[in-house]
Amino acid sequence: MNAYTSVTITPILVADLFVEGERMPVYVHVIDHPDARILVDTGMTELHPAVAELNPRLYPLNKQDFDLTGIDIVVNTHLHADHCGGNHLFAGKPIYVQRRELDDAHSDEDEYPIRDWVDAPGVRYVPVDGELDLLSGLRLVPAPGHTAGMQVVVIETSGRPVVVGGDVAVWFGELDEPQTEGQLRVRALDPELVWLAHEHEPWRPRTT
Repeated sequence: MNAYTSVTITPILVADLFVEGERMPVYVHVIDHPDARILVDTGMTELHPAVAELNPRLYPLNKQDFDLTGIDIVVNTHLHADHCGGNHLFAGKPIYVQRRELDDAHSDEDEYPIRDWVDAPGVRYVPVDGELDLLSGLRLVPAPGHTAGMQVVVIETSGRPVVVGGDVAVWFGELDEPQTEGQLRVRALDPELVWLAHEHEPWRPRTT
């Protein structure tokens, strides 16, 4: 747990994927804000042929000691299968996603292979157009690159901001040498650290 003034961020391991001969973790992140408990991404809860080549090991939120009912708001950074496969666990709760991401997930693009997970029964999306102040000191910021509709969560602190970034970068090197619009936007925030979905620890800027 990492506390930033009155906001706490907790990473939760929900899966391991097998990528290029190595295990890649999949984390979701809980943000405990004074006004709400927010879950950033939802992982996967079941296997599916579309992701079989990644040989997933799953640790779904509904099989962990995790209070699903305690979540007030869900944010999807994007709608790839390993980030939205648990959305159905939060049927009826508001799930914030960029409108561009939602539109692309309903298109014929090959990178969104599991439409049933995106459109699980009871899932209620709140489409977002650009930046949104979600709660005091917490905003959603578009960060295109990994997908065109990618977004990150920016948490203001008494010092530099903290970012929950999903796949804005898949590994630290992508933030060390940013290339995409989203990576450049995150670096321009001069964050203290960035939590990523596929790294065990948060990224921190290099010190010289």
